[in-house]
Amino acid sequence: MRGRLLTVGLAAVVASLALTGCTTQGAPAPTYTPSAAPTVPGEEAPASPTHKPGEPAEANLPYFDEVNSRLFAEQGMADGRVIVDTLAAAGFDKAAMEVGYDSTEIGLDVDTINFSVKIGEECLVGQFVPAAYTGAVTSMLGSGTCLVGQTRPIDW
Repeated sequence: MRGRLLTVGLAAVVASLALTGCTTQGAPAPTYTPSAAPTVPGEEAPASPTHKPGEPAEANLPYFDEVNSRLFAEQGMADGRVIVDTLAAAGFDKAAMEVGYDSTEIGLDVDTINFSVKIGEECLVGQFVPAAYTGAVTSMLGSGTCLVGQTRPIDW
């Protein structure tokens, strides 16, 4: 009787080990797909920010940030022309923009690209650095510009 129980137990262990090996081989790795943020019945999902011509800079900052964040996510450090063209395509006034240079006086790539859009007496100011994008609303400078220092002519 004892031998028979031992044989049955040993057979169960061998079978379980064999099945364990079979179930993990060739099985696809599970994937995670994030779901949409939960919404409360009767409430709408938050809308994407939009361009608000005629409204103050603060009202346009969320849209300015979305446009630039998307550009940064797609391209990383974009050059000044791409930044200006992207903002113009998004509805911002090209004539109200300023942008820093893409390279130094000796031809090296810059570490930071600053750019702005003047709205009334305020400025939407953005900055691309290798690791991030940052945007803010600032007051216009006494010079009537948004950026400190020499900026690149926007002549295209």
